[in-house]
Amino acid sequence: MEVAASPDQVWDHVISFPNITSPEPWLFRWGIAGPLRARIEGTGIGAVRYCEFSTGDFVEPITVWEPNQRLAFDVRYQPDPLFELSPYGHIHPPHLDGFMKSKRGEFRLIALPNGSTRLEGRTWYEIDMYPQTYWRLWCDAIVHQIHL
Repeated sequence: MEVAASPDQVWDHVISFPNITSPEPWLFRWGIAGPLRARIEGTGIGAVRYCEFSTGDFVEPITVWEPNQRLAFDVRYQPDPLFELSPYGHIHPPHLDGFMKSKRGEFRLIALPNGSTRLEGRTWYEIDMYPQTYWRLWCDAIVHQIHL
């Protein structure tokens, strides 16, 4: 996405960001985990970013720290991918355990000639639910919406 700000202005919002106040996309309103805010403890390689989702926190140790250019991280822990909708209250069906496992992610900030920044987000994940081709369509759509 293109952001109307310089990379040094965008950087602070990549490493941490306050509560997201824009309206939730429909899939997050239906129980799929959506981002709320992010915070970071420390700076540089070895710092830990906590990306807070509606189902809990992703714990992301920083592996690449290039201010105003690139932030990369592993995923040490991830919360449930969704709240299962059920008339029986809170349930935890086995299909929530590890069917979509985030491995790592990165953000790249590219300065544009007009003073804006192109922000690229990437997430590497595995799907352990068949048929994988079918579930990849859904997972790609969800990850894309999270990046937005």
